[in-house]
Amino acid sequence: MNSRFVRNRCDRSGPDLGGAAIRVLSQSRNLPVYVVDSTFGGASGQGGSCSNGGALSRIGVSWTVLNSVLSYNSAVGSGANPARGGTPGGGSGGAIYNDGNRFTLRIAGTIIANNHAREGGGAVFFVSNDRTGTMRIEGSSLRRNPSAGFETHGYPGIFFLGARHPAVTGSHLG
Repeated sequence: MNSRFVRNRCDRSGPDLGGAAIRVLSQSRNLPVYVVDSTFGGASGQGGSCSNGGALSRIGVSWTVLNSVLSYNSAVGSGANPARGGTPGGGSGGAIYNDGNRFTLRIAGTIIANNHAREGGGAVFFVSNDRTGTMRIEGSSLRRNPSAGFETHGYPGIFFLGARHPAVTGSHLG
């Protein structure tokens, strides 16, 4: 809460490596991890850089991101996940990388802007392998988050595979 993360770095390649600022692999009683009133990057030259998830990454853990700013972060790996032949893998989730089975992502009152993914999800990469995961975006702005490889039609900057389409209310995607 009330934290600032700048110029964080982690592994530059690999299909499941990520989270330049924060990486979560387990959480007590499957409760969500809360990120509140925090900034990841914030200005040009201040963002995080990692194979996946230039700011946040997790496998099988839920996130709730409230009243935060995630900007100028990059997913720099190449080859996606699973890695395409002849590539090291990675490059998804410029700001946030989510992978696993049953989990949720809630983004509320948050700005996600000017992030970049070399593969998919310039803002958010969300893959629920068993298609049970859900995503909600409320009162937030996601803008200028290019995905150089792929994204979900109608959701700029987002690659999503889950239980149903992301629920977007009072938000701007562009």
